[in-house]
Amino acid sequence: MSKMKLSEFSFDLPPELIAKYPTEHRDESRLMVIHRATGQIEHKLFKDIINYFDDGDVMILNNSQVFPARMYGNKEKTGAKIEVFLLRELNRESLLWDVLVDPARKIRIGNKLYFGEDDSLVAEVIDNTTSRGRTLRFLFDGPYEDFKAKITELGETPIPKYIEREVEPEDEQRYQTIYAKVEGAVAAPTAGLHFSRELLKRLELKGINFAELTLHVGLGSFRSVEVEDLTKHKMDSEQVIIPESAAEAVNEAKRNNRRVCAIGTTTMRAIETSVSTEGYLKPFDGWTNKFIFPPYDFSVADCLVTNFHTPLSTLLMMISSFCGHELMMQAYHEAIREKYRFYSYGDAMLIL
Repeated sequence: MSKMKLSEFSFDLPPELIAKYPTEHRDESRLMVIHRATGQIEHKLFKDIINYFDDGDVMILNNSQVFPARMYGNKEKTGAKIEVFLLRELNRESLLWDVLVDPARKIRIGNKLYFGEDDSLVAEVIDNTTSRGRTLRFLFDGPYEDFKAKITELGETPIPKYIEREVEPEDEQRYQTIYAKVEGAVAAPTAGLHFSRELLKRLELKGINFAELTLHVGLGSFRSVEVEDLTKHKMDSEQVIIPESAAEAVNEAKRNNRRVCAIGTTTMRAIETSVSTEGYLKPFDGWTNKFIFPPYDFSVADCLVTNFHTPLSTLLMMISSFCGHELMMQAYHEAIREKYRFYSYGDAMLIL
């Protein structure tokens, strides 16, 4: 298979198919099931996923938790309103953070930003990282826990911009998987948003095992690819932790020829980052900037749950590698015809 080009991942997506809100019940979003071996495509509800798995199969979940990463502050002197998007903490002792600012042209090194109605939190710009990127030092007296509580109080749920609406109270709970527990993501691992507590319980009773890992989703996943030659695209690094227990559960299933299902592209990136020469999963604690695009041989999982992604996105490229490009494009055209809902709050796809 020859190397694929960016333009091969283009398709027309009617804007009205971008989901602005999630379904009322998590597990009642629609589920498109794609059988790679036969090319068959089925239309189901997400809760029907239980029918495709049996005792001893394993689902790998990304337990990363989204924090309220979007804050609004005012610039000193001018009072101009500035959006600050917290990307990651660089240093806990000195409260240094990597952030994006908007509008960026107004924010220079040495500027101070004030947050909260009473200006109770102040940050100073100490470096430029990219055109919109800055390093901020928060000026806060008191224990670290109080600082984090302040950020949680002042920040809002970072639902993606393309949803094109204001954040609402229900987003705090809905833009989070029910098994999220390790804080650090600025975007939800959205394939997991479809699992309800009831569905997880039913899967457990059927004998399906769950392996949890952590990949803190950064904004790099959504960065547009600007090069036609995909080998030249660089992914941002994201933090990954694969505990021994997860590796053992996955490898046990593989040895017994059971199904191993990655829940989401973030999970797939994490497991493909740490593979032994025999194709088994290894524990890992570090960073990954792995970019998966066709042609690519997957080692660990043999099925994948994912949402419907944007044209030209790195996520679409990974799906294409796993599903087969032709079958995936056929499935996407069918999804558009059948009015499936796209993106973070949209419907799901199970690729077997």
